[in-house]
Amino acid sequence: MTLELRPWTPNDAPDLLAAYRENPDLVTQFGEVELSSVEQAQIFIGEYLGAAPSRRTWALNVDGAVVGNVGLSNIERDHETAWASYWLVSAARGNGYAARALGAAAGWAFDDGLFRLELGHRVNNPASCGVATRAGFVPEGIERGKLRYGSRRFDVETHARLRTDPVPDLCVVDMVE
Repeated sequence: MTLELRPWTPNDAPDLLAAYRENPDLVTQFGEVELSSVEQAQIFIGEYLGAAPSRRTWALNVDGAVVGNVGLSNIERDHETAWASYWLVSAARGNGYAARALGAAAGWAFDDGLFRLELGHRVNNPASCGVATRAGFVPEGIERGKLRYGSRRFDVETHARLRTDPVPDLCVVDMVE
């Protein structure tokens, strides 16, 4: 099995579209974007998943198929901080892929000069909490009512990992640039 993180390309649009269609729980990860065609998925990749000064995102591949995403957004060089995020298609969950990919992205961020990475997950998502803690992100607190999906509000547990924190014992995913 090969497991790697690499930049998204327009050729990944069919996999992104399949993830969107097959995993209704991921709709919140895509915001207000409607992905109903390969062309729309290609536009989404170009506008939201391509590298920019304030963000880096990587497609998570398992044996050549895209099964998830790990990203850093709101990269802020003055304070050396960023916001980390991740998602996996349901068929790829439970194998440790997300924690290994998040650990690799954190390593990249610290090598690139960042000091603090933050993330948050809904408190009703223990799997996401497990990913964060396995990747070395320490819980810092609860933000009440932070997220709104539809008419529901959700509390969020925030986590952070500092460059000076111990490196977790993970076999991180290979990164291909």
